[in-house]
Amino acid sequence: MIKITEKTLKDLEFTTVCSQVEEYCITNLGKEKALNLKPFTSKEETVFALHQTQEYLSSDLQEAKIPNHGFDPIFNEIKFLTIEDSSLELLGFRRIAAISQTANAQILFFRKYKEIYPTLYKTTNEVEFTKEIIEGIELVIDRFGEIKDNASPLLQSIRRSINSVRSQINSSFVSDLSKYQSYGYLDDIKESVVDNIRVLAVNAMYRKKVKGSILGTSKTGSIIYMQPENTLRYSRELNNLEYDEKEEINRILKQLTEIIRPYRPLLIEYQNLLSDIDVIAAKTKYGKSMNAVLPKLSNERELDIKEAYHPLLYLNNKKKNENTYPQSIKLSKDNRIIVISGPNAGGKSITLKTVGLLQIMLQSGLLIPVHEYSRVCFFDKILTDIGDNQSIENHLSTYSYRLKNMKHFLRKCNDKTLFLIDEFGTGSDPELGGALAETFLEVFYEKESFGIITTHYANLKKMAQETEAISNANMLFDSKTLEPLFKLHLGEAGSSFTFEVAQKNGIPYSLINRSKKKVERGKIRFDKSIAKLQQERSKLAKTTSNLKEKELKAQEEQQKLDEINTRVQQKLEGFQELYDSNQKHIYLGQKLDDLADKFFRNNKKKDLIAEFLKLVAIENSKRKKESKKKIQEKKKKEESIKKEAVKKIEVIRQKKKEEKVKQDIIEKEAAEKKIVSFKINDRVRLEGSRSVGTIDKIEKGKAIINYGMFTSSVPIEQIELVQRAKK
Repeated sequence: MIKITEKTLKDLEFTTVCSQVEEYCITNLGKEKALNLKPFTSKEETVFALHQTQEYLSSDLQEAKIPNHGFDPIFNEIKFLTIEDSSLELLGFRRIAAISQTANAQILFFRKYKEIYPTLYKTTNEVEFTKEIIEGIELVIDRFGEIKDNASPLLQSIRRSINSVRSQINSSFVSDLSKYQSYGYLDDIKESVVDNIRVLAVNAMYRKKVKGSILGTSKTGSIIYMQPENTLRYSRELNNLEYDEKEEINRILKQLTEIIRPYRPLLIEYQNLLSDIDVIAAKTKYGKSMNAVLPKLSNERELDIKEAYHPLLYLNNKKKNENTYPQSIKLSKDNRIIVISGPNAGGKSITLKTVGLLQIMLQSGLLIPVHEYSRVCFFDKILTDIGDNQSIENHLSTYSYRLKNMKHFLRKCNDKTLFLIDEFGTGSDPELGGALAETFLEVFYEKESFGIITTHYANLKKMAQETEAISNANMLFDSKTLEPLFKLHLGEAGSSFTFEVAQKNGIPYSLINRSKKKVERGKIRFDKSIAKLQQERSKLAKTTSNLKEKELKAQEEQQKLDEINTRVQQKLEGFQELYDSNQKHIYLGQKLDDLADKFFRNNKKKDLIAEFLKLVAIENSKRKKESKKKIQEKKKKEESIKKEAVKKIEVIRQKKKEEKVKQDIIEKEAAEKKIVSFKINDRVRLEGSRSVGTIDKIEKGKAIINYGMFTSSVPIEQIELVQRAKK
């Protein structure tokens, strides 16, 4: 059974995560449930909850969107339904009808798309689907939330009478208004309204001549407001009818309450279902806000989280447009415990809390911000000792409190425990506290627990280096600037950079030197060696990075040079062709100019024509040579292509020969294997055929062979065995 204490939830700030999830809920009951989220007590419940969230998230990729799950709570209505002879109000019935419709919509949707949402279908299908509640309410109450006229025959009759009397009130008032106006008894305003009652505005001197009830006067007393006698009589009749209407409505609502009362348990289920879906939807929205995913759930004892973000830190930095640095950590049977060291403010505690909080979130059914290829398992216990827990109420010092925690850890930890301890062993004498911490770590190791601790103690770093399944890790620091890089490096211990940080913060070198003399040389050398290793690794990382950048730049430059060289070569070839063409044209022009000059001097046409024809013959001869050269080049290309084709054909022929040899061997082997006795489902083929089929039936010396698309009846002596049927 999985059991995680309130202290662990508090240490890892899980309540803050719950508050952030609560902000995405749209119902009050959903908000309440979100604030009370806890890790599930069994692996099955956890996996089910994770699949609920994952399926809801996947709805973004589906065309059919999940219906709205919002509802008004019906706690008061459920409470009244437990009281005998009680009656619900109209608003209560409207809320019950609305929540029933919403729940039915959810049930029907996931029933329709159960292949896409199997877990959510299972969640909703456990709740009964019924239209009786909605139909019962709709028979009495209309879509505007009013009692229908035909809710009962008596109510229908009463409302008809009410409409008739209201009509008579109006007509009688209009009649009296017209009559007394003609007598000149009314003031210029004729009529008014007093206490929602229509009245005549009678001049004070004529008040005794008008029959009716006085309801008021004007400020000056010159006008008397009177309700005519006939109108008053009809109003009394209307009051009686409205009382009857109210009594009948109360009777109908009471009757409807009795119809709904048996469904009280179902209404409780509806409210719980919709509030659960509200929490699932909120988990999904919260996960989307930080690109959370469902990692691979492993049955092995392993925790391999890649590119993991601390949710609270990520969302806080996201608001500020600041970077958050992801971490990758792996715990397995061969590497169960990691000892993280390095200077303060480097991110050790955040790394520790990231692992713990993500594990708590996962075991509460929440998706987590890690790479999708991460692998996680479930832990029965997650034990934490984080921060200064000095207890004033119990008069416990920090160290006493931590020792009390260690006692609890030693008693509870086993191979299904994840322990997270920040600043392990601090609070006491470094020598003695370090020795005790080392002993505690040995016990955790012997019990095969998984864990991460942060420490500055050299003996714990040394133990991690020398012990199988325990490994060192450190938070990287820039050796020159002494600024944290917020990146975890596995496999090496980290220096605390105690004296280096002190020097950076302005502590005089003489004091630092005196301090070094007070510490054992071995410890300084050990810490110095670690620091030196970190510096060397930092330099190596920078050198590697610079080399890669230079290599990429060199490749880009080479690519640009190759492109430029190609373009230059193309231009040179173009210029050469243009030069040759121009030279040819210059030569021909010069020849023609010489011919023209010669003809100008001697005026001999025959010589001119003969010279010109000779020139043309020479040029045509050159053209023939060039044409012949081009044809030869073309022939060479064609011959080359033919040779390549012949080679390919030869290769194909060779392959076919090899295939034929193989086929002959197969056929020979098949002939050797050929047997007279065949069985159903044997794979066979006809002699001389390559098509293989399966025997469906054997009867009267013939076999029915199934080739997939068709069947064929063949004499047994004409078939040969390819493969025996599997038993």
